[in-house]
Amino acid sequence: MRRASEPETLPRWRWLPSAGSWRYHALLGALGVLVLGPLGGVTAAYMNFSLGFFVGGQVLAGILGSTVTVGYGPSGKHGANYVQTAAASVAGMSGMGVLIQAMVWLDLPQPPAWQLVLYFLCIGMFGVGVGMLCTPILVDRLQLTFPSGLAVANILCALTDPALLRASVRQLGGGVVAGIVAGLAVARGGLLAAIELSASTFGAGLVVGARIGIPAVVAGLLGVALLPTFVSMGWLQPGDPPRKITFLIALGMIMGAAAVDLALIGYGALRRWRASGAPREVPDRGVGWSRRNTLRLVLWTGAWAAALVATGHAVLGQPVGFLVLAVALVFVFALVNGISLGISDSNPISSAFVVAVVLMAALGLADAGVGLMAGTVLLVSTSVACDMQQDRSTGWRLGSNRLLQFRYQVAGIGVGALLAVGLAQLFMAAYPVLRLDQTLMRAGEQPAEWSAAMTYKFVGVLRGLGAHDQRFQRSAIGVGVGLGLAIELLRRALRSRPAYRRFVAAGRAGFATDFVVDAVVLPSPYAFSFGGFVNLHTAVWFGAGGVASSLFETLARPPRGAASGALPSDMSRSSLLGGGLIAGDALAALGIGIAALASTLLAG
Repeated sequence: MRRASEPETLPRWRWLPSAGSWRYHALLGALGVLVLGPLGGVTAAYMNFSLGFFVGGQVLAGILGSTVTVGYGPSGKHGANYVQTAAASVAGMSGMGVLIQAMVWLDLPQPPAWQLVLYFLCIGMFGVGVGMLCTPILVDRLQLTFPSGLAVANILCALTDPALLRASVRQLGGGVVAGIVAGLAVARGGLLAAIELSASTFGAGLVVGARIGIPAVVAGLLGVALLPTFVSMGWLQPGDPPRKITFLIALGMIMGAAAVDLALIGYGALRRWRASGAPREVPDRGVGWSRRNTLRLVLWTGAWAAALVATGHAVLGQPVGFLVLAVALVFVFALVNGISLGISDSNPISSAFVVAVVLMAALGLADAGVGLMAGTVLLVSTSVACDMQQDRSTGWRLGSNRLLQFRYQVAGIGVGALLAVGLAQLFMAAYPVLRLDQTLMRAGEQPAEWSAAMTYKFVGVLRGLGAHDQRFQRSAIGVGVGLGLAIELLRRALRSRPAYRRFVAAGRAGFATDFVVDAVVLPSPYAFSFGGFVNLHTAVWFGAGGVASSLFETLARPPRGAASGALPSDMSRSSLLGGGLIAGDALAALGIGIAALASTLLAG
């Protein structure tokens, strides 16, 4: 008969290596870094090229990784957490390849691939150190929620049930197959190509729901309606696409809303800091789960910061002063954005990039290339640091070893730096349209499938430096800041009223009213801004997915008192289907691109 402690140390499936052994970590590391990480990396890179944002790969990696770690029984949740930590790091870094696309759009000389990989690697490793330094403050001391980290913890706990795991894999797998079929069908032309179907865009809408999707459509329609006004004001020329100016307004809206949110978040964090006394009561995790050597961590962070500056200056020829400023700003934004992510589940990395460029411009920066390379430090490091904090919040809830999580994330960053450069070059070689600067295109020239909203806003801001500066661009950002401030303050004021909350909770009329207010009348500036970054057809498919998701979840919801479905609320069927569509569409695009490249090489 087994002792009580054995289920935590011995595998349920005899063919699996013993938990904690080197074979155990080799299996999990290979699964996360070499299998699931690249899958998430392809998805992240494709989403950033096609849309301009990517859905984090934690849930996808957690579900697929659990197909192996479920064999360890209840303790398998720790292994799944290590797998998703590594895979999400690979995916997050892979999505940063759009910075290379921005370099191409700006017609800057592109350094050799090894130099870019080295630069990305130094930035990512520096971000890991900063994120780990912030963890005791944001996760342990301030005890922030980190909603996505909580969701992943719940999912990994739930997926120790083999039946639930099979159900979720079926949902996800069905979405992947549908995404591949749709991507291949669109590439062949016909009706699906004529209506500009994008399975990944529709899938992203399925993940976020109608309250996020509809505001993007409203913003897109509003941009088209205001096009004559923008032309008459001189902000646009006849034939320009609306997003050539609406992306600046949208950036301003994000900054305005973020100013309100971060002020409130900072105030709340200060109150938490003052009020926090005894640490939270937590399950017995054993000894050493949160062990860390602060001195070694500081040395790690300092060494990679020095390597970052040395690489940027000696290898890439960037000025030391702006690189050092970027490194210093990372510590600020890792805390500010980490607090935002911990409370609101929003990590405004684009705002970090834009604010950093604006500050550098105030100090005399006039070179778009220097701004891009320095801004890259902010974008990548802040993304990596905040992802680490979110992963540590998951590990805190599960009791996973924090030092092991750190090591898995480091391994993921190393592979992710390679994929960031490799996937960017592969996609741009396979799809030459990605090399064309959309900020200079007219409305009829905008590509249907490749909105590249993140690249668009970075290049648009950088073109405003020095000789390219135009006053109306600053005015557009100012208008956006004012709108973002006003809308966010009104939303906060309305939702703070007890009478309104009671009305919303009272029945269908209140729910419908709140939905219209939230999606159309006073939409979140973050959701609304997406419609300013992309073309109208992209916003429409995104909104269609959101509407379909909300309708499906509402109609499929069991009546009160009835037994709920197998899947927990953290991973609804529509979100799993949407994630599968995104992954499948990305794989189809990658396969088509590789086939086209191979055909060209063979023909040559």
